[in-house]
Amino acid sequence: MAEYAERHYRKRVRSPDLLSFHVAVKETDLWISAEQALEQEAVGLVLDCRHHLEHYIAAHPSFVTALQPFPADPYAPAIVKEMIFSTRGLGVGPMASVAGAIAQHVGLGLLRWTRQVIVENGGDIFLKASRRVTVSLFAGQSPLSDRVGVIIPERMMPLGVCSSSATVGHSLSMGAADAVCVLSPSATLADGAATALCNRIGSKKELRRLDALAKEIEGILGVVVILGDQLATWGDVELVALDH
Repeated sequence: MAEYAERHYRKRVRSPDLLSFHVAVKETDLWISAEQALEQEAVGLVLDCRHHLEHYIAAHPSFVTALQPFPADPYAPAIVKEMIFSTRGLGVGPMASVAGAIAQHVGLGLLRWTRQVIVENGGDIFLKASRRVTVSLFAGQSPLSDRVGVIIPERMMPLGVCSSSATVGHSLSMGAADAVCVLSPSATLADGAATALCNRIGSKKELRRLDALAKEIEGILGVVVILGDQLATWGDVELVALDH
């Protein structure tokens, strides 16, 4: 079983108009903000998507280890189909999108009881709010880490805001970026696309290729990449300097 790592960044979350709470089921560890306490409802939604994922993986062990797109399966559960579909053109396996997929599944489910919800799953976010939201970018040892935020206007929501890093965490990455953050209406796609783009950015000079790389991915709205002391953006992205 994976060892639990405390997510200190959650202590900096400020949602004065929402109630925040923690939900954890096995490896799934969520920080949720909503208009009311919905822990039990959230746990039920997590159990539902984990049930489908775990049973599918038990029958198809290669699903969890695949590093390339997985074959379409018309008999797969809905969350598995979405993971397969979202990563089909990205050059990554379906599990590259699992955190975003779970955040989205839980967030959409909770909208039955709340008009606003923010679900954070290991740095991958699904959000629907009635105001603009600022998402801080954590980039490990980069001097830009937590110094830059992405402003998410209400018009873009519901939205997935997902990140990948070659220098932070235990996820496999072929690149060098400290942070790649992707915005998409699909948090599942945003998660997979963040991994794919992170794999392709191996040096600072490759930041110049971001425009060409991002244009290849249909369905994403914006990208922010941090590598050391440099930052590059593509698409519909509004940045703000953060003070600490």
